[in-house]
Amino acid sequence: MADRAARLVLLAGAAALASGSQGDREPMYRDCVLQCEERNCSGGALKHFRSHQPIYMSLAGWTCPDDCKYECMWVTVGVYLQEGHKVPQFHGKWPFSRFLFFQEPASAMASFLNGLANLVMLCRYRTSVPASSPMYHTCVAFAWLSGR
Repeated sequence: MADRAARLVLLAGAAALASGSQGDREPMYRDCVLQCEERNCSGGALKHFRSHQPIYMSLAGWTCPDDCKYECMWVTVGVYLQEGHKVPQFHGKWPFSRFLFFQEPASAMASFLNGLANLVMLCRYRTSVPASSPMYHTCVAFAWLSGR
């Protein structure tokens, strides 16, 4: 019985930690996103959004709801700053201005360089280690999965 109670307390604590960032929980942000999606992400308004969205944004997977979240994030940040509060996190991240379709260009560049380093090392591994080695295929599979 005590074991079950301890598990329940741990589970409740984990759920409390997973409740989201301060910005996500902000009623103003939630209302803004809801209104934006109702106004811009259905029917003719969605067609208008898609026709005016740059091609690189649609190729990168940015959707109308994503754009609403981005725009409402900055509205909320503006209100926080205007009222003298610290900038909150949204969806576990600090707000960053979008550059092309990257909301976090430094992080995207680091990920790209990490993938490139994995590819270079995989090529070196495949040329220097014989395919008959015991763990060869495991290492190659790991490198492909790690680089993604």
